[in-house]
Amino acid sequence: MTAVLPTRDHVARPRWIRVVGLLAVVSTGATVWLGLWVTPEDKVQKNLVRLVYLHPPIAWVALYLAFGLAALSSLLYLWRRTRSMFWDRLAAASVEVGVIFNALTLATGMLWGRPTWGVWWTWDARLTSTALLLVLFLGYMALRRVPAEPEVRAKRCAVAALIAFVDVPIVHFSVVWWQTLHQGATVLNANLSPTIHGSMAWTLLLGFVALTLVFVWMVAVRYRIEVLADRTGDEQLEISLAERWAEGEAAAAVVARNGHGGTSVRTTSEVPS
Repeated sequence: MTAVLPTRDHVARPRWIRVVGLLAVVSTGATVWLGLWVTPEDKVQKNLVRLVYLHPPIAWVALYLAFGLAALSSLLYLWRRTRSMFWDRLAAASVEVGVIFNALTLATGMLWGRPTWGVWWTWDARLTSTALLLVLFLGYMALRRVPAEPEVRAKRCAVAALIAFVDVPIVHFSVVWWQTLHQGATVLNANLSPTIHGSMAWTLLLGFVALTLVFVWMVAVRYRIEVLADRTGDEQLEISLAERWAEGEAAAAVVARNGHGGTSVRTTSEVPS
């Protein structure tokens, strides 16, 4: 028996995903164009300031959107009234995308830190807590690959996601709680007074919109992959069960045939004396 692959209807993407993907590409391209060729240099950081149009939006996606959505989805799965595999799949997709953005956050931060601080890495409170967050959610991804029943896996992964999310407010308030090298918030600071203006502010805002759209598109695609994987797994299980039933019926037929019309067995009374 051969495996049944998902049909075209199962694989076809919803139109809204394509629209979001197109908007993500256009807005990201516009952000890069504005950031590199339109906005002016900074008086202090010169051209290095152009990283600000990508680094904060990437961090926004990783810490608040991706891991926040994963924590919320995990909480909704653990709550009996809203328990559904939809929330488990959404949490898994959000974490995988968030891990990518978390790694990009560290990478772009290092690119900014090398000319600013003179080192690629320092055990600053913001950097260390962000790196710890990456390790925690990598552990979540590893936990999902431990063999278990889907419901059992979903429950323990939901708990792991909520535990890992505790590090997010630590990352956020690290520049307030401790004296760190990392600068404070540029836009969402305590006084709600942005320290960036003009075309630089609009480009930064566009960067937030663009990376948010990229996140939505990536999560939607990854969620569909999760659904297809579960569906394929169910189909493979059904095929395996059908094969076992067929083998059992064939074995029963062989036994029945041998028992009724096959060889005769001589008893002890037929043995010559």
